Amino acid sequence: MKKSSTSFADTVRLIVRKIPSGKTMSYKEVAGAAGSPKAARAVARVMAMNYDETIPCHRVVCSNGTLGGYNRGGSITKGILLQREGVTLR
Repeated sequence: MKKSSTSFADTVRLIVRKIPSGKTMSYKEVAGAAGSPKAARAVARVMAMNYDETIPCHRVVCSNGTLGGYNRGGSITKGILLQREGVTLR
């Protein structure tokens, strides 16, 4: 059986790219969708290293409802972007 050549980081980026405007996923949910349900911290690391503006990493939030970090202006900017998209923040 041939192993996939897609890396975990590539898979995470593909999943996050598909999160529609106005919706969010938690780091844990993204990790699960990528096939590694215990890899939420790895998802956070992939998002922290993302500078591709076509990947809406601001739509990935913490499971406890907090925003988490954002490498393009911090959590305040992340919150503003989500509110503009109609996401209700806790």
